[in-house]
Amino acid sequence: MRQENIPPFSMPMFHDWVPKGIRPWIYLLQAFCFQFSGGVYLGAMNDMIGEYQWMREDVQFLMYCNLAGMAIWFPVLFRTKFRFTNKALLMGSALTIIVCNLLTMHKLPLPLMWVVCFIAGVAKIQGTFENLSNIQLWMTPKRDFGVFFPILHIVLLTAIEGAGFLAAWFAFHMHWRMMHWLVIALMLLVLIVQATLTRPFCPMPKEKHVPFTHIDWLSALGWVLFFLCLAYILNYGDWLQWYHSRTITMLTGIDCLLLAFLMLRMKYHPQAYIEYRIVRFRYFRPIILFMALFEVIMSVEHVLENVFYEEVMHYTDLTYETLNQWSLIGVYAGCLFSLGWLKVQRWSQYQLIGIGMFFICLYCVGFYFLVTPEIGYYQLVSPLISRGFGYSILCIAFMWCLHEVMDFMHFFQALCIFNFFHMFGGGCIGGAILSHGIGYYVGDGFARYNGYINLVSVSGGQLAGGFAALGTYMNGMIEGLLAQTVKILYGYMIWACLVFIAIFLLWDRPEIRHTVKSMPSWSHFGARILGAFNRAQHRARRIALHKAKVKSQLQRI
Repeated sequence: MRQENIPPFSMPMFHDWVPKGIRPWIYLLQAFCFQFSGGVYLGAMNDMIGEYQWMREDVQFLMYCNLAGMAIWFPVLFRTKFRFTNKALLMGSALTIIVCNLLTMHKLPLPLMWVVCFIAGVAKIQGTFENLSNIQLWMTPKRDFGVFFPILHIVLLTAIEGAGFLAAWFAFHMHWRMMHWLVIALMLLVLIVQATLTRPFCPMPKEKHVPFTHIDWLSALGWVLFFLCLAYILNYGDWLQWYHSRTITMLTGIDCLLLAFLMLRMKYHPQAYIEYRIVRFRYFRPIILFMALFEVIMSVEHVLENVFYEEVMHYTDLTYETLNQWSLIGVYAGCLFSLGWLKVQRWSQYQLIGIGMFFICLYCVGFYFLVTPEIGYYQLVSPLISRGFGYSILCIAFMWCLHEVMDFMHFFQALCIFNFFHMFGGGCIGGAILSHGIGYYVGDGFARYNGYINLVSVSGGQLAGGFAALGTYMNGMIEGLLAQTVKILYGYMIWACLVFIAIFLLWDRPEIRHTVKSMPSWSHFGARILGAFNRAQHRARRIALHKAKVKSQLQRI
């Protein structure tokens, strides 16, 4: 197959007087600015709950709406890049995030907050993509995704941990709304940079702009509703007592109907938002399945760690987020390790996934043995570093595998489904399982130990201090039961990790090639997309002419 030439790196959107050496750094900093943005910030979750009188599930679902906006926008990212100018996309995304952050500082009705957070997610991924796609050749002149994905995840995971820490710091020392004002200030900085240093530029000539039409928005809306309904069921299911609730039952039925509609539309619609062909790519389904299972396992980070820190250790949000920063050491080490494995050595990605899961297993083992109310703060550092190392490796490895099995025209459609499970789908499933497990084992513990607590034993003085000491005794008992429950569930996750490791170390098959694909220029991609659009239009006209011909023949009869 002929290798296509990749053009040299340049950034023609900047004015000529801007030094070339700082141009890519400006866009890298802008990518960080967009990644720090969001609709709500979980580092300040408890403060929002206290002020707005929301439940924890309400704030979490707002985050899921934000992540759904990011995931659903992947298939049209290149359509926007080849239709609008770089300056218009970045300034439009920044202005949208400013408006969304101004709105989410106020207690709006929850359905309206869902929409605002969703729109903020769309603007966030659009701004991030536009920045990073323009400096990709600076990061790796050959568009080597064994290099690009590790660098990409350094940006993404640093911003995720940093945003959580800053939100908690502002909430502790000032007010939780200060995080929103910081993001607004960062977006104003992006607007100033774009207004003063850049000019309108599109990689496609004006006469060849890809029209932003004939997009199957109905399917896009269907996918959003399907995954958000699923997230709602899993997020609120434990609170609403699952199928004892009419709401959960009704949403489950709606979700099944939506899935059937989307499958039919994928198969029979000529311009489906996500084409049925992506399912036929070899290894696509196993990659999505294993990514979902991996995220189910990683839900321990958000569920079990939170329970342990808040209910057993009584850490503040700032203490929790400060402790989480230690995982960044593992993240950076994992990204560099993946870079050496995929780019320098070009070794098997199956073994890389097995190594990543081995470190997740070490993290679970560490917490399994350390979870007690008497644990020291710094004793948790080693498991957190292990978690960061394993998580970064697995994120990079799965995305690299997905890229290797898909062609470019369908890669971003596959990323849409991939990120639905990666960002929140698998985490929702794991969170629901773990929440149910916590309720079961805590209730079981009370059932086993309630015989030791009764009015006779209390009044008889078997508890020192009688009734006065009952509250203290019960608090200690609850903390002990929660710690025991967390330990039990971490034990189950250790077994899941071991099965995962065995699968990937034994199933080391060489079918997915180990060389990185060569990729042509953006203008060539734009021409291919424009050609596909023109072919779709031509097909639509032929169908319309055929229908008109049949109709005229029927009228004659």
